[in-house]
Amino acid sequence: MTHFRRLLMCSAVALALAPVSANAEKALVYITNSAGDTVHVIDPLTNKVIQQFPIIGAHGVNFSPDGTKVYISNEQTSTLDVFDQKNGNLIKKIKLSNHPNNIAVAKDGRVVVGIARGDGALDIIDPVKLEVKKTIPTHGRLHNCYVTGDSAYAFCGSVQTGVFTAFDLKTESIAWEHKFDHGVRPMTVESNPDGSPKRVYVQMAAYDGFAVLDWKTHDEIARIKLPDLKTGVDMDPGREDAPSHGIGVSPDNKTVWVTSIPQNAVFVYDISGNITSASKPVDTIKLPDLQLAGRRLGGAVANWVTFADGQIYISNSGLRSVTAINMQTKKISAVVPVGEVPKRINTLFMK
Repeated sequence: MTHFRRLLMCSAVALALAPVSANAEKALVYITNSAGDTVHVIDPLTNKVIQQFPIIGAHGVNFSPDGTKVYISNEQTSTLDVFDQKNGNLIKKIKLSNHPNNIAVAKDGRVVVGIARGDGALDIIDPVKLEVKKTIPTHGRLHNCYVTGDSAYAFCGSVQTGVFTAFDLKTESIAWEHKFDHGVRPMTVESNPDGSPKRVYVQMAAYDGFAVLDWKTHDEIARIKLPDLKTGVDMDPGREDAPSHGIGVSPDNKTVWVTSIPQNAVFVYDISGNITSASKPVDTIKLPDLQLAGRRLGGAVANWVTFADGQIYISNSGLRSVTAINMQTKKISAVVPVGEVPKRINTLFMK
């Protein structure tokens, strides 16, 4: 039996709906299972699932600033579902302007939701009334949305049009846009010491790598192709359109971690100084493989990333699991079994 199979068999007993302990950990990792009917919650201190709560159609997950509410965009009902963090009970389903994708939360509690149907839009949710307070039309359907470290801006991308859009959260209007030659997929932001945005790292459709967008000039300053490890991972047409589909700036703001499905790995780039199109990864960590008799190598199908307690967590959408990697040793510390096709992942930092 392989080491990976042993890891998957550990903690394989399904959990019933269970509340998080009153003595909650400082951080909890939430994973939505895009083809499942639950959200899993991982304790990064033990790397075990400690809670599940039911939802069908889950896409993005985020949290109220005080940590009492869990927000999940629901693709099945076109709602933002609000859950009680402690017991996992549903508080309210907020009707959105159309079918949603990913979400983000500002420091004042406003939730921004990318609308991925119709002409595209950004829905802004009032955190007190728990209802849509404004819908901002955009140039293309929105897929992934984020908020800058200082909460002055939201920014989102369109796979459909390749338009990156920055929104001024003070005026709740479009601040500026940048047009890429590929559809815009997951992104992450590097902050200045005051929390203001410095550079945005942008993954794109049909490109195994990322672009670097300077926030001040609005210009693309670098485009980096990931190394070809010649893994032989099987790539169906759907995967070829999103080969690199998970990216995050480390909590210390010194490195960017980039996943690749065809390379079945996560690459680490130093961003403490200048980053150029010639920049090379400082580390490469290979991810778990799926090997079936008579079939090409399946790979983990690595997707979104999040950070907690000195570890990076990567959703393995092809392996019903999440990989935890120790950021200091660059070694896999756990492979945690979760639900069907896990994708969006985020960390709740407890007060």
